Amino acid sequence: MSDHEGKNLVEMIQISKSFGKVQALKRIDFRVGYQEIVGLVGDNGAGKSTLIKILTGVFPPDEGEIYFEGKKVCLSSPKEARDLGIETVYQHLALVDLMSVTRNLFLGREIVSKFLGFVPVLETNKMKKIAIESLEDLGIRIGSVDESIANLSGGQRQAVAIGRAVHFGAKLLILDEPTAALSIRECNKVLDHILEAKARGLSVIFITHNIYHVYSVADKFTVLDHGVKLGDFEKKDVTAEDIIEMVRTGQVKGEVCNG
Repeated sequence: MSDHEGKNLVEMIQISKSFGKVQALKRIDFRVGYQEIVGLVGDNGAGKSTLIKILTGVFPPDEGEIYFEGKKVCLSSPKEARDLGIETVYQHLALVDLMSVTRNLFLGREIVSKFLGFVPVLETNKMKKIAIESLEDLGIRIGSVDESIANLSGGQRQAVAIGRAVHFGAKLLILDEPTAALSIRECNKVLDHILEAKARGLSVIFITHNIYHVYSVADKFTVLDHGVKLGDFEKKDVTAEDIIEMVRTGQVKGEVCNG
């Protein structure tokens, strides 16, 4: 039995957030277990982005507490979240088109051998070798790590961003609409990479409007509606159609088991 059996990597307790007169979140409880994929779903304006921005240190909560690996944390910046092992891959990826796959993989974390004055000398060959090994290890197929990111498909870009998070020791991977605007084949590859990340011990928060995509990989679902949590639902207790109906109506059917 795992040491983490039955425990949570993330616990957000009674989180509230207002922007002026608009209450974006109302006493939300949100939990992610170890090595668990949670689908965070809801329509536009449900509060998904606000909740994640609080978890990643972009916004402070007005009320509530956050625990990570059982310890209370107060995150005041995305860097603090990354230092804990929380990596976010946004829909508009933080990748530099004109840079190579290798440079993007190490963006902000370059390996430097020395400085010439104030200019760092990069360990280019070492970074390239690590990039090849890391991506291949995850089953990510890129023609060449010297290739410019601009020349990659949407699915390949997502794969590089996920590979970067895994390589740098993320414990929690937050994916914002990772399958948006992808072909069916590329979407399936990205979903495979998400399952591979879980197999390697990561927990994943999967934010999406496409319920069928998240349903295929998630262990449970948290459904939000206008800043209120409708409930937590184990996959065994709901169908994709049940979740779609909840998002559409903002209500939970009587026969659906609410965790």
